[in-house]
Amino acid sequence: MEDTYGDLVSSLAQKNDKRICLLVMDGVGDCDNSGRGTALEIAETPNFDKLAKASALGLSLPVAVGVTPGSGPGHLGLFGYDPQIYQVGRGVLSALGIEFALDRRDVACRLNFCTIDGDGNVTDRRAGRIPDDENRRVLEKVRAGIRPPQGVEVFYETVSEHRALMVLRGDDLDDDVPDTDPQATGVPPLDPTSGSDSRTSAIAKNLIEQVQEILADEPKANMILARGFAKFPDWPTFAERWQLDPAAVAGYPMYRGVARLVGMKVVAQPTTAEDICAETIRALADHTFVFAHFKYTDKTGEDGDLDAKVQRIEEMDAALPALLESPPDVLVVTGDHSTPPSIKAHSWHPVPVLMRAPHLRGGDGGRFTERDCLGGQIGTIFAKQLIPLAMAHAGKLEKFGA
Repeated sequence: MEDTYGDLVSSLAQKNDKRICLLVMDGVGDCDNSGRGTALEIAETPNFDKLAKASALGLSLPVAVGVTPGSGPGHLGLFGYDPQIYQVGRGVLSALGIEFALDRRDVACRLNFCTIDGDGNVTDRRAGRIPDDENRRVLEKVRAGIRPPQGVEVFYETVSEHRALMVLRGDDLDDDVPDTDPQATGVPPLDPTSGSDSRTSAIAKNLIEQVQEILADEPKANMILARGFAKFPDWPTFAERWQLDPAAVAGYPMYRGVARLVGMKVVAQPTTAEDICAETIRALADHTFVFAHFKYTDKTGEDGDLDAKVQRIEEMDAALPALLESPPDVLVVTGDHSTPPSIKAHSWHPVPVLMRAPHLRGGDGGRFTERDCLGGQIGTIFAKQLIPLAMAHAGKLEKFGA
């Protein structure tokens, strides 16, 4: 599949000193919560609302209508990479997020520690979100007991909380290995050899079975779920594609990973809204593009905690004035997907977008909410079109044709 649109915009890209900031409030989109409204509607956001009055509003589709994206595709779309063309498993993103040095022979996968009952059914897909210290202790136990197959090295690394990384290194390995996460409780983990006859899937199955035996006496993290088996792809970098000098401000490994995947330099790893805005200001002094990531709007949505999601939105609103004291030439505020607390997972709902930029057709007014964004001048576009639109407003795209 050819990326005709991306290649066109890339051919028009030109450098100048204008600065673009992409502030991603992960999973910020929502749906109605039993009549209460979306989290953005409920939240008291005087700073976002003031900004909205002077900005362009719209909605973005991370992948396509009705398609629920993972975090990788959601962010790749925001970086201007068509997620239907540029596909990579979560394992590579997890490896890059913790700066694991991937070899071209490697196959990486993301692990979740989980809890299973005596019948082998998953009772908690995140093992109670065990702390990092517990993760490291359990992984050391796995390393001590695992028996890798001949000719294959196996690496286990802590990512954060219940998340870990497994890397298989050897000749002739492939990533044709299905996920084992059933995405549900009350059922057993899936078989990584189901629908695949690759040697690598058989190796993965054997290793997972060994881990289950090793962790059988653990009260919480007594099993692993594997997702996103992948090899490192050969893609054009963000700088090559858009003629921008990028930097990433991201606290969570997954999002550092997707930034590094396209060649962005991670310059800071804050997690709070206040620190994210402060580090973004610093990064904008030296870079023409800064990706800033805020995780907690997604995490609270996945926990089904609407009030906590509202609180996190309000935290970012309170931190926003610092970012606006020395504002970038173009500021884009959006999410990589929606995470409604009523669903407790990513969803297919279009994501609200706010763009403060030169040469707008006036501000759209209203608030920064899904309903206000629905009627904004940006309209409903694909996430992959946001970077080109921001570049156009920053004067970074040449005219097409004579």
